[in-house]
Amino acid sequence: MRDPRIDDALAGLQFFEQQGSIGLILGQTGIGKSSLLRLFIHDLPPNRYQPIYLHLTTLNANAFLRLIVTRLGEKPRMGKDRMLLQLLDRINQNEKSTLLIVDEAHLIDPKALTDLRVLISPIGEKIPLKILLCGQEDLRHILKRSSHADLLHRITLRLFLKPYPREQTALYIDNRITMAGGSPKIFEPEAKGLIHDYAAGVPRQINNISTACLLNAASQDIHKINDAMVNNVMAQFQLP
Repeated sequence: MRDPRIDDALAGLQFFEQQGSIGLILGQTGIGKSSLLRLFIHDLPPNRYQPIYLHLTTLNANAFLRLIVTRLGEKPRMGKDRMLLQLLDRINQNEKSTLLIVDEAHLIDPKALTDLRVLISPIGEKIPLKILLCGQEDLRHILKRSSHADLLHRITLRLFLKPYPREQTALYIDNRITMAGGSPKIFEPEAKGLIHDYAAGVPRQINNISTACLLNAASQDIHKINDAMVNNVMAQFQLP
């Protein structure tokens, strides 16, 4: 099943890959950001880009720089200034453009964001580097701070992944059941609507609630999941 949200986002990322320098993906937890990143990385031309995926964003700024240097195959030098120069030299020496993908970027040390901005715009130089920041909505507020104004103004792509609408939730449940070899008819329409409401259209929560319903139905040898069972499961498991 094609997800129109993901298709639209991939189209935007294709533009970023061709034209942008800094991109931003926002969305709440479980909304599909990691799936989007996997698809984007898979579709990158391997002869043009070296993607570096980073998710250990809780490190302090110096440790984060060391991580980037290490992922590029270098031994980090002592001192931030030397590491920044080392990164610039290594990126310029690469035959491919470097794409830094920073997942969970809302947790990043603010000083590390400043370092990334320095990397993308050295004075008098244009280096083969793109940076893609991906995180929860808190990242939007972090980037609005005056200390990050220069970074914010350099963002050429802004994507916000929204939850599923009710109709898409029903199609998503049907597709997942079908892929697992089951019949989508096991979920009554009212149950799918109620799952959507409890999950607020967030795919990960839809999965959690649907799985809990299926386990509950199997334990009771029930072949239809209705709205009453969804309510009972939610009360039992206390899922948000």
